[in-house]
Amino acid sequence: MDLFSLQRQLGGLTEYPLEQWQPAFCGAVPIRIDRDGCWYFHGSRIQRPELVRLFAAVLSCVEGRYLLTTPAEQVQIEVDDAPFVLVDAVWLDDGRLQLTTNLQQTFIVGPDCPLLLQPEAGSGQLLPYLQLKRGLRAKFSRTLYYRLAEQAQEQIVAGERHYVLYSGDYCCRLG
Repeated sequence: MDLFSLQRQLGGLTEYPLEQWQPAFCGAVPIRIDRDGCWYFHGSRIQRPELVRLFAAVLSCVEGRYLLTTPAEQVQIEVDDAPFVLVDAVWLDDGRLQLTTNLQQTFIVGPDCPLLLQPEAGSGQLLPYLQLKRGLRAKFSRTLYYRLAEQAQEQIVAGERHYVLYSGDYCCRLG
């Protein structure tokens, strides 16, 4: 996979219809996303934010495999935990919670992007992740997690203590 030809191939598109593309699977490539959401190619950090955002736009996770899909080829990459890190949150005027990733993507927490408690890769500790489209997820930065934990409401359900946040009418468990 040639990074620059890929960028030229996809650079003019605004939406990427991955589901419509049926390229050949070309194996694994030496691209890795570390636990902090940093992207690497052949062990060197990718320094161009626009290239990282382009890759993120064609990324999916199918049956635990992270794939970059273009009209011409599909390749597998390595992801240490989650490909995106949530770094900021704001409550909108209507009470919905908007989260922002390290790549400046924004998502509204709700049925289409729910908060899920899942085991962290490596430790197995249950942590909240935001479920995104195409099988992807984003994990919370430690700073954002603690900031939201301060605003969580305690609820007792079936004798168990839970901490929840509301995004509009949508209730999600933080821990």
